[in-house]
This record gives sequence, C-alpha cells and structure tokens, in this order.
Amino acid sequence: MRKPTVAVIGAGWAGCAAAVELTRRGAKVILLEASRTMGGRARRVEHQGALLDNGQHILLGAYSDTLHMMQTVGLRPSEALLRLPLQMRYPANTGGMDLRAPRLPAPLHMAWAVLRAKGLTIADKLALARFSSAARWMQWQLHTDCTVTELLERFDQTERLIRLMWRPLCIAALNTPPDRASAVVFLNVLRDSLGAHRSASELLIPKRDLSSLFPDAAVSYVEHHGGQVHAGTQARSVSRTENGWRVQADSLDQEVDAVVIATPPAQARTLLVDLIPALAESLAFTYEPITTCYLQYESALKLPAVFYALQDDPEKHRWAQFIFDRGQLDASQSGLIAVVISAATEAIAQGNETLLAEVLLQIGADLDMPALLNPQWHRIISEKRATFSCTPNLQRPANDTGLKGLFLAGDYTAGDYPATLEGAVRSGREAARQLLLQSTKH
Repeated sequence: MRKPTVAVIGAGWAGCAAAVELTRRGAKVILLEASRTMGGRARRVEHQGALLDNGQHILLGAYSDTLHMMQTVGLRPSEALLRLPLQMRYPANTGGMDLRAPRLPAPLHMAWAVLRAKGLTIADKLALARFSSAARWMQWQLHTDCTVTELLERFDQTERLIRLMWRPLCIAALNTPPDRASAVVFLNVLRDSLGAHRSASELLIPKRDLSSLFPDAAVSYVEHHGGQVHAGTQARSVSRTENGWRVQADSLDQEVDAVVIATPPAQARTLLVDLIPALAESLAFTYEPITTCYLQYESALKLPAVFYALQDDPEKHRWAQFIFDRGQLDASQSGLIAVVISAATEAIAQGNETLLAEVLLQIGADLDMPALLNPQWHRIISEKRATFSCTPNLQRPANDTGLKGLFLAGDYTAGDYPATLEGAVRSGREAARQLLLQSTKH
C-alpha cells in the first residue's frame, strides 16, 4: 500500500515526534518550521556565546514516550540527561525540608523518603502518608474535577506540607497555581511518578540544550529517511484539494495527502478558521508564563547541589521556585546558574530590572552565598505563553479534526498530561498513529 505524503507544520516537540513517528512507519514527511531553531517553546537560545534554553526543564522517568523517541533518533538518554532519585531539597538555612528517595522498590522508596525526611513534623508525615494511601485506593482518579487546593483540603494536608511539597510540585508540573489547577490532571502526573515504579519517579535534568535534546536529531532522522525539512518557512494557509490537501507557505506551495498542524494554538486557529470555524474558536486558551533568569558568575562558583527548591512568596516578592547549577550538568557552563519562576505573571509585571534585583536577593539569602548578588551578566527569558492554564474540566481538542487527513498535535490536545514535553510528544505520536490508521482504511 502506498504510504502517504504528510506535511507536518511546526517543529516543536509535538511536530518533531509526529514527523519521526510518521517517518518510522514509512510515510514521506515534509516538515515546516517558521523559526530557524527547532524545538518550539522548548528550544535553544544563544547569548554571549552560551547556549541557553528558553526555559529550564526537568523531565521525569515516567516520560516513556519522550525517552523512546530520543532513542529512536539515535540519542542515548543516559548521556543526555542526569538521572537523580526523586527529591525535594531546600537550602539548609531556609527552614525548608530535605526529602530524598532511596533506591528501593516502589512504594518502599517513598515510604522511606517520607520517614527519613528532614524538616517535616510527624503531623506533616502522617498527612503525606494519608494522602498517598487514599490516592492509591482511589487509583489516582476523581469522578468530579476540582482544584488542587480543594483536593489537598479534602485530605487534611498540613499548611507546611502544602507550602514545601504540594504547591511547588503542582506549579512545576502544571505551571498553574494550586487554587486554579486541575486536581484530575495533577493526580495523573502523581500516578505516573509517585504512584509507579521507582524509576518513573526519578528526575531527569538535561545536560544539553533543549533543541539538541531531541528536535535537532529528529530533523536529521527525517532527512536521512528521505523527508524534507524547511526551516524559516511560515505556513500561510491549508486548503482542501480533490485528492488531499494544499499547504502554502513562504517559498513553498505543496500538495500532500494529509496534514498535521503542530503549531501553538494561536497559529493553529489562523490555519483552521476558514476550514473549521468552531474548532478554531475552541482553541482560545488562557495561558501561563514561565520566566528563567540565567546568571553567569566566575567559573569557580558552584552550588552545594545540582538544584534546589526555593520557597516562593509573591507577597514578599520572592518569586523563584527552583535554582539549577548548569555547570554541574555541563562543564562548559561552569558558573552558570538558572533560576526558574513558573506561573510568572506577577513576577513579569515587576519589569526585568526589578525582578532581577529581587531574584538576586532571594537566592543570595537562601543559599547564604553573597557572591550570588553580583553576576557577570544575566539574561531573563520570559515565555509568556509557555503553557495553557491547566484548570478543572478544561475542554481540549482531539487529535482528529473530523476532516479526513487533517490532524492536530500539541501539548494542548486531549490527554492525561498538562503542557509538558511528554504531553507534546505523546500528542505527536498519537496524531501520526491516527493519521496512518485512517489512511489504511481508505
């Protein structure tokens, strides 16, 4: 049977996953990307000779599709990612907690981590055990969605446990504050990490820039197997033809059998507005930003650990939730620190100069390192539409648009996960699978 020719519009993680999956299954792929850099909202940014990312990321061992795709395109996750046991560690002098899971089978690793955790009272530990037991009994499911805050109140979680563990986990996973975040989606993430085997809960921190972590290799894979890649090419329109679809873009006018639209929702709306007005209208999401502050110091500067959690408090202008020592991940980045602010709307409103000053005061005090107050240079990167706001009962579109040969791929499509790299990769692979299944039936 003749395999289809498919245009994939967008070379973010979803588009790259769709392109690789289609190529792997024999389709001819034409991949279009408006930018010159692959990766979409998880990509490389160059500054003063340093390769930064438009946002510091942590992956989970549970990200099975992402790890599989990396291996498919010839990458070794063990070389590209630092794998750490599940942990939530705060700097020693901040009055936080230090929770680290040992290398024991699940669920013993979590039980031991909670039992030995420093900085938690007996009441905190009992509350955590109670929540974990109840969630397992419920099979990590809710019949009716609610906010994460309501879920935690339902299971009598202590104020300290919420502040030190549940709030930062929720913001890191969903990029949405607990009082607005979906409890159903939050439980999905916990099910596949804390509630699964030990390796699924492990933290995977990229040692290389995000574009080279998967998208660059995906492009090479597609080209090596006979596909075409057009960087710096903006798709302008998608229209139906007698036998398929026509994609018009900068310096490209191509007829294909099928199309996967793997752009962010706003761009997808533009391409869909004349084809499926109702679907285009449904893509009007509310968004949450993420800000990453990169700070370069003398190469000898080093944090006591690869990363720490930080206690944020917007009322006190403490914005940061995590800090990373990039030099411990890549020797060529010695002295480079990344500070992450998720759900960053209020932080961004301060303006970059004020935000920088407040972040420096926070990390200098929390790490008890005066040297952190005086970076050699800095770069603040704010991705204002980093993720959709993952609220309760949010309606997300299916991969199949209902028109033969036209599919959507992106972390915003229907699925268990919030807007994460794994959510994007899963969506891309699912769009490819559905497309090929449809093509075999006609």
